[in-house]
Amino acid sequence: MKRAAVKKAAVKKAAERKPTVQKAAAKKTPTEKVAPRKTTVAKTAATKKTAAAKTAAAKKTPAKKASVEKAAAEKPQPGGKPQPGGKPESPTALVRRARRINRELGEVYPYAHPELDFENPFQLLVATVLSAQTTDLRVNQTTPALFAKYPTPEDLAAANPEEVEEILRPCGFFRAKTKSVIGLSKGLVDQFGGEVPGRLEDLVKLPGVGRKTAFVVLGNAFGRPGITVDTHFQRLVRRWRWTAETDPDKIEAAVGALFPKSDWTDLSHHVIWHGRRMCHARKPACGVCPIAPLCPAYGEGETDPEKAKKLLKYEKGGFPGQRLKPPQAYLDAGGRPAPPLGAASGT
Repeated sequence: MKRAAVKKAAVKKAAERKPTVQKAAAKKTPTEKVAPRKTTVAKTAATKKTAAAKTAAAKKTPAKKASVEKAAAEKPQPGGKPQPGGKPESPTALVRRARRINRELGEVYPYAHPELDFENPFQLLVATVLSAQTTDLRVNQTTPALFAKYPTPEDLAAANPEEVEEILRPCGFFRAKTKSVIGLSKGLVDQFGGEVPGRLEDLVKLPGVGRKTAFVVLGNAFGRPGITVDTHFQRLVRRWRWTAETDPDKIEAAVGALFPKSDWTDLSHHVIWHGRRMCHARKPACGVCPIAPLCPAYGEGETDPEKAKKLLKYEKGGFPGQRLKPPQAYLDAGGRPAPPLGAASGT
């Protein structure tokens, strides 16, 4: 019985201890859950940091993209002058700028004229063919002897090629040019009764006569408008971003669309004269150019006024022009006649 009492006391004591253990276990459980809580906080912090980084990157990317787009917009566009807002020049703005340039050049060169000496359409046609790959000055120094000996298409058509070659030797490519001028003279005699035709489609049928030559003759001998796309014209209209075309026929069409037809012949003179006197191929005289504010290529050449003045040619630089017999208006404006063949040219 004594043993039974001891056993009962032991069981009772054990029962009293069990809640304490359970309570301890209960207290221990929250402590053990702290670690997962810390992990969750760490994950949340990492997520927030990543989100912040992505947000910053997202903000930075549009800014960088906008910067690239702005730079691309400000880059010169073919046929369009960049505007203050970074937008290319509109077609209407291009027309206005192009016509203003022509008006400004008309004031600078009011005496502009064909720089080939001629007295009739036949002489102008022959002189224009001879001007390929040489200067108008050299042609003007050569043609007096040619026309003195062969004054009409009939005379030149019947000429001895060797004698013509000797006269044309100073022009360069004299054999090919002899063949051309004799051939076109025969064409004039055989097809047009010895008369120079006044239509484009007829002129281009003659040997050595292309659209450029035909428009020179039509515009200056017949008063019919035409655009003369020579090397100076091609260079300047691209430099001014009137067009990005490189083919002469496409340049003619693109520029012709910017001006009324009545302006075409004088426009050709203005552009070509400016190209010969100021807007040179290698070193434009930007510092004295009257249309500098309208030119998107300003700065490609010499911008210092004093240095730019030294680059001017012909009458703008105080030198003789290209014609031995220039129009009176040119002489009245201070122009000087070119010297004859064999004399110092002064340029």
